[in-house]
Amino acid sequence: MSNDRAQSKLFPTTIWLVLVALTIATFSLGEAGLSGKGVMLTLLAITMIKSQLVANYFMALRKTKFLWRAIMFGYFIIVGGLIAMAYLMGLK
Repeated sequence: MSNDRAQSKLFPTTIWLVLVALTIATFSLGEAGLSGKGVMLTLLAITMIKSQLVANYFMALRKTKFLWRAIMFGYFIIVGGLIAMAYLMGLK
């Protein structure tokens, strides 16, 4: 097997392992019973990172035109921002 081919198979596995690690991190934070603005923003940031990784590498958007990547990124920012805003408004 050539080196390029081995690297091409290793990269998706690495991304998948990062996604698993981030999922375990969010689960652990939830199970620890932590709360507050900092924890919520951390969980939201991790979720947004995971969604961007899925969109770029498993939906193959990193090989598309910038417009499609920008639309997905904008969607993640808008939805994440609305969730954060709803949470913060609920604290008052």
